[in-house]
Amino acid sequence: MSVKKEAVGLDNLFSSEKLNTKLLDKYIWILALPSLIELMLATVFGMVDMIMVGNVSTASLAAVGISNQPMMLILSVFQALNVGTTALVARVMGTGDRRSSRLVLRQTLILAAIFGASTSLIGFLFARRIVVFMGAKPDVIPLATSYFGIVASGAFFVAITMGITAALRGVGDTVSPMKYNIIANLINVFGNYVLIYGKFGFPAMGVTGAALSTTISRGLGMLMAFYAVRRPGSIFSGFRVLKLKVDVGLMKRILRIGFPSGLEQLALRTGQIEFARTAASLGTMVFAAHQIALNVVGLSFAPGQAFGIAATTLVGQSLGAGRPDVAERCGFETRRLGMIIAFSIALLFFFFGRQIADIYTNDAEVTHMAAKALKIVALMQPLQSTQFILAGALRGAGDTRWPLFSTMIGIWCIRVVFAKVFVALGFGLIGLWIAQLLDQLFRSVFIYARYTSGHWKMIKV
Repeated sequence: MSVKKEAVGLDNLFSSEKLNTKLLDKYIWILALPSLIELMLATVFGMVDMIMVGNVSTASLAAVGISNQPMMLILSVFQALNVGTTALVARVMGTGDRRSSRLVLRQTLILAAIFGASTSLIGFLFARRIVVFMGAKPDVIPLATSYFGIVASGAFFVAITMGITAALRGVGDTVSPMKYNIIANLINVFGNYVLIYGKFGFPAMGVTGAALSTTISRGLGMLMAFYAVRRPGSIFSGFRVLKLKVDVGLMKRILRIGFPSGLEQLALRTGQIEFARTAASLGTMVFAAHQIALNVVGLSFAPGQAFGIAATTLVGQSLGAGRPDVAERCGFETRRLGMIIAFSIALLFFFFGRQIADIYTNDAEVTHMAAKALKIVALMQPLQSTQFILAGALRGAGDTRWPLFSTMIGIWCIRVVFAKVFVALGFGLIGLWIAQLLDQLFRSVFIYARYTSGHWKMIKV
């Protein structure tokens, strides 16, 4: 399906009492397809990134893996802004108030600049301490320190870009983020080729080159995001970058909605860090296999995340238009479509896991371990799809506390605890991934129960 509209207004869905399912499906695909393409390609680019680094050495692969988790923790700070921004923009768009959507974007950028600059500085100054805390082995510490310090310094670029992306998705424009994120990732891959291997007269810089390429591409991505909101035809056209008057009340609303999601991401990332430390304790070979599986699993996250983004926009705009009945149907129908893709990816991972792992490394033992982990990843797909999509629907309603509760319990009380137990019992890498499967099972049941209760329809933002 080609995407013809860059921003989706849902007036046609609200024009009659009886919901047109075919029209709803059309809107879901218009919103989800660009995000799905963006996320899938971002994951593929990430895989290419890992493959390029992995071809340098196993220690380099482990260095990037060690660095990725604390970087994700840093980015979790920005999640509070993103969810609050998308939910508020979607709600005001449902009422037809475009001016207020610009006001939300202004406050988002002020907060993003503050958080982004702070996290960039902290990450750069404490890079070595962070990777040592992560459990990096002596042969990995220098490489991981260099990589993390450079990548963390670009967190400012990511914060601004994510804030703009959140606002665009709230108005129903998922095409623009797809465009500038894909271009930025292509630049990153080309930069990797040049700087990792030393092409076109540049020195071969290995892991450091990969970090520089990532940071440069993120800076360019930020510039493209600014163009997307200011270009003619955009709902935000006429937005002035330097005219950022502070509105404390609106900032509080953004943070009040998004704060639980920020805590959710904090709980998730810290849990993943502890989970990664458990994996790192099994040695460099096992951790490299674990990192391959984690990198590949991003492909399975993409459909759930993409349809979750669609659900956030659809539910927020439906509630803004005073149609909670439409909002509920939007969540369930989005989940139905997302599950179709999730099952397809599950089959791919289950039957072709070894071939996928082979792309990353020529180490047969690492490939064998990663392929086994991917079979468990395949079993997780229906569970992931449910909790991603329905949690997205809850966030669109401003109900961000229940996804927080599900993540805190799932990651810390189930995944981390069972991972340590299974490792102690000698299950190794397989034990880690069984623990993750149990986590996904709990979260999918928990989120489904909350959504079917209908309490989220009464939340005020």
